[in-house]
Amino acid sequence: MFPEDLISAANGASSRETTSTQLPATRFVPPEPVEVELRPPAKRLWLHGLLLVLTLFTTTLVGAHMQYNFAHNLPMFDLERWGSIFTVGLESPGRFLTGLPFSLTLLTILMAHELGHYIACVYYGLDATLPYFLPAPTPVTGTFGAFIRIRSPIRTKRALFDVGIAGPLAGFIFLVPALGVGLAFSKVLPGINHQGSIQLGAPTLQWLAERLIFPGVSSSDIYLHPVARAAWVGMFATALNLLPAGQLDGGHIVYALLGRSQKVITNIFLVALVPMGKFWTGWWLWAVMLFLFARKHPPLYDHSEIGESRVKLGIVALCVFALCFSVAPINE
Repeated sequence: MFPEDLISAANGASSRETTSTQLPATRFVPPEPVEVELRPPAKRLWLHGLLLVLTLFTTTLVGAHMQYNFAHNLPMFDLERWGSIFTVGLESPGRFLTGLPFSLTLLTILMAHELGHYIACVYYGLDATLPYFLPAPTPVTGTFGAFIRIRSPIRTKRALFDVGIAGPLAGFIFLVPALGVGLAFSKVLPGINHQGSIQLGAPTLQWLAERLIFPGVSSSDIYLHPVARAAWVGMFATALNLLPAGQLDGGHIVYALLGRSQKVITNIFLVALVPMGKFWTGWWLWAVMLFLFARKHPPLYDHSEIGESRVKLGIVALCVFALCFSVAPINE
């Protein structure tokens, strides 16, 4: 990933016949070293900033639509009113700003996730980009997420583990209080989650929090505030990233812990996605994508022990995955 120095070798000078008249011996003086300034590739900060602003705009539009429906007890997502996703927030500046609680909460969770990876890369001296955010005027999220590019090879299991786990744990730390705050502002509206064109499943963490804040109330009767919806998106993204496949975060963690046995776990999980597709058809798409692009993990020739503390963190990551995962995250 980094340019290598070019090294040249000089051939010895060929011998020549000389006369009795010889040149006097001269002392060889090496040339003065020339300092060459090596500049890193441009960071393209303008592109990162532009994508972040565009993602803030699209997520705020979606958030304004959510807030309008929440205030008027309308179904959160209704395909018959698809166009309102893009029009409600544009009716007035005040209406647009009502989407900020959703957008800022979601972008904070996604930013924490990606900066977790980035800071781990900086710690190990890896060349990584700042986060790229992906704007998308779609319901539920308003974004396709964010990612960073790691341009340096990761050579040790400890670095691979730390880079892989840092993102999900950092994002999880921020989404837990967001979920609590969002549920505190949520309300009970009988049968609300059975209305509309799209219903979102409740991950384990959300189900437990609902039992604590709304004891005895069914999840189908709890109308989530947009901030809680942002936390839901964060849980969904965390669960997808922790799938134990290929070069996803979960794949990095499992490979660092178990080495090449990760390939077996990946194949088992891909097979498990097929029957899970009956609960959410998106699992079939993920199965195809992972089968084509993410079954294999680049080899890592490092036989050192990863350490007991990282094994315990791996168990923590498994618990985070279980709390954020839902077999049927989206029902249509």
